[in-house]
Order: sequence, then C-alpha cells, then structure tokens
Amino acid sequence: MTRRLALASVLAATLATPVLAEDVVVFAAASLKDALDAVAADFQAETGNTVTISYAGSNALAKQIMEGAPADIFISAAVNWMDEVEKAGLVVPDTREDLLGNTLVLVAHGKDAAPVEIGPNFDLKALLGDGKLSMAMVDSVPAGQYGKESLEKLGVWSAVEGSVAQAENVRAALALVSTGEAPYGIVYASDAVADENVTVVGTFPDDSHKPIIYPAALLTGAKDAADKAFFEALSSDAADAKFTAQGFAIKN
Repeated sequence: MTRRLALASVLAATLATPVLAEDVVVFAAASLKDALDAVAADFQAETGNTVTISYAGSNALAKQIMEGAPADIFISAAVNWMDEVEKAGLVVPDTREDLLGNTLVLVAHGKDAAPVEIGPNFDLKALLGDGKLSMAMVDSVPAGQYGKESLEKLGVWSAVEGSVAQAENVRAALALVSTGEAPYGIVYASDAVADENVTVVGTFPDDSHKPIIYPAALLTGAKDAADKAFFEALSSDAADAKFTAQGFAIKN
C-alpha cells in the first residue's frame, strides 16, 4: 500500500507541474521486453516523458553501467548482477527491491511438440538427437546460468553439454528455437508467452536451480522526477497486470 500511495503522489506531482519532457533511461534484462515496453508506453502517454530502454543480458548491462554507461534504472534477471552494481556504489540507497519472479521452461519449435517429463536423469540427449539445445550463455547470462544449474542438478548436463548452442541473451536463445535452427531451448516462461512459434513442453523444477528473481533499483545517475516516477510505476497495479499477463510473478 505504501508503494501505491507513493506512486500516486509522484505521478500527481509529475502531471500537475508543466515542465519540459524528460527522458528516463532504463537498462533491463532482455526477457522483460514485451511487458516492460507496454508499461513504458502507458507511462509515456500519461506523462509526456520519454522512456528509452536498452535490453540485453543482465551481465552485459551490469558491466556497461559499471563502466559509466548513462542509465537511470537497472532491472536485472539475477540478484548477483545487481549485487555487483550495488557494490560499485551505483545504486541509490534504499531503492533496490525484488520486483518480479519467473519460471524456467523447455520449449520446442512449432505447435505440435509432445510434452516432456522433466526430472532426474531424463533423456534430453535422446530428445535432441542430432539437434542443438539453445540456451543463453551458460557462464554469464542469468537464464543460461539457471539452465545449466538445473541440468547439472538433474544429472543430464554432461550428456548434452556438447549439443548446447549458446546465445548472447535469452531472447536470442528463444529466436533459435522460433526459427527452427534449434529444436529445443531453455528459456523463461515469460519468453515463451511472447513467441507463437514455440511450445512449452516442460517446466524445470523450482528446486533444481536458484530462485529466479528480478531486482530493480534507481541508479545514482537518476536526477529527474520522471526517473523516480517511472521507477514507482513499475510497482503499480497496471504494471503488475502487464507483467502477470506475460508470465511473470509479482514479488513486491
């Protein structure tokens, strides 16, 4: 309730004061694109301010921020990359919060793929045959790290490691399955919702990997009222509805 009241207050002040339009710069995990674009469009229509969003793997975004890239808000797909930005002194104190959660799924190309029972030692290698398993970069991008961790815990990583096609971020991994270049891939549930050319054939057990959490924070470069207003808007009821529709779980 406190966040909702704060949002109403900030937006009211933003709308009531005739000022020049401001630009909010957001660095966000690639998996957020569809939902966050919708949230930004509503905010722009309501306030007249501009929201510019750079999407990429959380690792790449965090490194860019720490190297001095101008950004007002960071939304990571993993806690560890937000930790790095915070350790560098680039997060405004007391603004960091766990915004969203997600689920890890196995997707297949097309709409007629048979469901897969995912469990200890399931035969993913046989499922792939001569094909590739599309994943985000397994040593640095959160979706790839979660996926590798899950496959290791289930006892199948060693069998499929040589068949993995690594992509620079989770949306790039999804694209390989969507176009049929890879028959299967590991992505977030929210990514699967965004692409009608793939089918979710299985869900990885939550206890096979670390919790998938999206922390968000204002960065020290955020100076404008619009920056703070958009950050508050991320926790509004309207934003919650858009995130939920795309397969995310609300954490705040």
